[in-house]
Formats: sequence, C-alpha cells, structure tokens
Amino acid sequence: MKILNDFIAIILFFVIYTTTKNIIWATAVALMVGIIQAAVTWLKHKKLDTMQKVNLGLIVVFGGATILLRDPRFIMWKPTLLFWFGAAALAVSHIMKKNGLKAMMGKELKLDDRIWGNLTIAWVVFLIFMGAANLVVAHNFSEQQWVNYKLFGTLGLMMAFALGQGVYLSKHLPKES
Repeated sequence: MKILNDFIAIILFFVIYTTTKNIIWATAVALMVGIIQAAVTWLKHKKLDTMQKVNLGLIVVFGGATILLRDPRFIMWKPTLLFWFGAAALAVSHIMKKNGLKAMMGKELKLDDRIWGNLTIAWVVFLIFMGAANLVVAHNFSEQQWVNYKLFGTLGLMMAFALGQGVYLSKHLPKES
C-alpha cells in the first residue's frame, strides 16, 4: 500500500497533464497532494522520514517555482534531485560504515554486511542513473514525452531494478530449515 501512496502524486500529475496538456495545473495538483500526504502522515505518526521531508521540500520549491514562473524546467529537475539526494545519502552512510539500507530494511531481511554493501552500491548506481536518465529525457524530448517517462519509464525501471534485486537476494537469503 505504501508504494501506491508514493505514486499517487505522480499518477494524478499524469492524469491532469494528459487531460489538460497543462503542466502548471498538473504541478499544482502534485504539489497539493504532496502537502496533503505529508500532513496526513504527520497527523498519524507525528513524524516524516527523511525522504518524505526531502520530497516535500523539493515539490514545494520546484513545484512552486514551476507554478510561479510558469516554467516547467523546475518540475522536470525535481525527480533528478530526489534520485541524486537518495544516492548521496546512501553513499555517505556506506562510507561512514552505517549502512542506510540495512537501517531501513534490516528488520525484514537478515543478510551479511557484504550483501548489504553490494545492495547499497547497486542502489547508489541505480539512483544516479535514474537522475541522469530523467535529465536526458527532460532536455531532449518533448514535455509530453517527459510526462510519459516520469510515470511509465520511472515505474518500469524501478520495477525492473526491484526484480533484479529480488533475484540477487534470493541467492543470499538464509535457507529455512
């Protein structure tokens, strides 16, 4: 359910853009949904995790700039910055020997530190790639193609990466007796 919640703003952005062909309106909807989601999460849990805070800050700043300046380039940069922030956070935690992935998922998965390290490096490389791919699409293709990529390309690449991760993890999970 959390994954659906994470994609609600993107899906609504896509639906509004597809029906209106207006990226400003689509951005305004995504901005409102992002603020509402953060408020609901805060009211339920009295906290936001770091990535929620970063995402909220980026949508407010870059979505707000898109709306105020009527310039879609700002909202097109937002995914890249989010991906690269995630990559940087994971890389720094890895360098400091405090594995961020293990901290987030270590309760669900029991893995050797070497495997956690490999997963972290894979995520860092993947997130850097995702940020770069977003920029390539944003700067070399039409606005409509970028909007399609933002939903379908990003989601497809994430699913393919998760599937690859699942295959890798299946070889390293402890065997049940």
